[in-house]
Amino acid sequence: MLALCCDRPFEAPRAADLTGASEVWLGRTPPEAPPGVVRLSFADDRMSALHARLRRVLGRWVVEDAGSKNGLRVQGTQQRRAVLNPGDAIECGQTFLVFEEHAAADEPPPSLPPGAAELGCQSFHPDLLAAWSALARVAPTRVPVMLQGETGTGKELAARALHVWSGRSGPFVAVNCGALPEQLAESELFGVRRGAFTGAVEDRPGLIRASSGGTLLLDEVGELPAGLQVKLLRVLQENEVQPVGAAQPVRVDLRVVTATHRDLSALVEEGIFRGDLFARLTGLEVELPPLRDRRADLGLLIPTLLRRAGADPGVRFSREAARALFRWSWPHNVRELEKALALAVALAGHGRIELIHLPEPVRTAPEARPDPMAGRTTRPLSEADVTRRTELIELLRAHRGNVSAVARQMGVARMQIQRWCRRFHLDPASFRAG
Repeated sequence: MLALCCDRPFEAPRAADLTGASEVWLGRTPPEAPPGVVRLSFADDRMSALHARLRRVLGRWVVEDAGSKNGLRVQGTQQRRAVLNPGDAIECGQTFLVFEEHAAADEPPPSLPPGAAELGCQSFHPDLLAAWSALARVAPTRVPVMLQGETGTGKELAARALHVWSGRSGPFVAVNCGALPEQLAESELFGVRRGAFTGAVEDRPGLIRASSGGTLLLDEVGELPAGLQVKLLRVLQENEVQPVGAAQPVRVDLRVVTATHRDLSALVEEGIFRGDLFARLTGLEVELPPLRDRRADLGLLIPTLLRRAGADPGVRFSREAARALFRWSWPHNVRELEKALALAVALAGHGRIELIHLPEPVRTAPEARPDPMAGRTTRPLSEADVTRRTELIELLRAHRGNVSAVARQMGVARMQIQRWCRRFHLDPASFRAG
């Protein structure tokens, strides 16, 4: 994928399908090529006419410098030749490309409703595209939807898109269950009649009634106290809510979407979350992948977030700043990227975004290190990743490689533990002996 050109960051990214190709030539004006070779041209005066070649060698893609004037970088490190891994950033001149590898699809990419891009529902990641498509299909129905994923992956964005696609005329109301004050949580959700308790000086409908006819997002639903879980279950069963201090319930037209970064099924097993409420909330389950697993989407996200930050139409990036964006692992996902770009735009003003304009963790991340034994470039771990890897190793040892037990203790889905194991090159089976 062409992800970013430093001088034209608002230029739309594009993908080149390498299926059936044995070789790819990258450059400003690559020469005529023989059959089976794909030529990709870029309007980049810092690129050589033929800058780099990609070759398929023993089932792997290898990138080689073709004698370019300004050199080739992979994952921010100068390279003559490197074996590519999914998510690797290739830097030629002022152009950044991202290599991805996905299993061949039996069907064409799913189509999304008109306006999906404007809602932020765009991606090069096939799993995420499938998730958007599934949300669009169930949106007009009453099928419950549960959104899962790390903090900052876009769960509220997905819920807002579902609300738009549903056609419901009422408002979209988002509630962070983990941020509700314990003493006021019931009245905030279910409403209150004046005089119900000291300080209740007026009738308040509550967030559930406020969302009637629209969509209610219960974010971090796993944080709901047990008492409120019982009351919410009744609301979902009866389609009515009883405000605090009221004698009679009030009918509501609800569409509830839940979001969590925790494994609710594990919380049910532990008795922390009610099984009957979990059954009511579970229908379509969608897991949003972390940004580090869809680096090609940086090319889609950066222009969108620059516009949101009010960037000048002529904004540019230095190569060092762009390199840092592709090198950082973004442990806090899209939300972290948005804040980083907003800071850079504010500090750069009408000038070029330089490395110094980025947040300190992003600009000081260590460069990837060449691994001569593996013939590849290893991506450095952020401080947060190092902490997570250490915790994962300790828990795998404690539970003798039992992935389900580790997932329950960490409060995440089992598949998340499996992803971390792949990312950190850990084999759960190796912890079962002894």
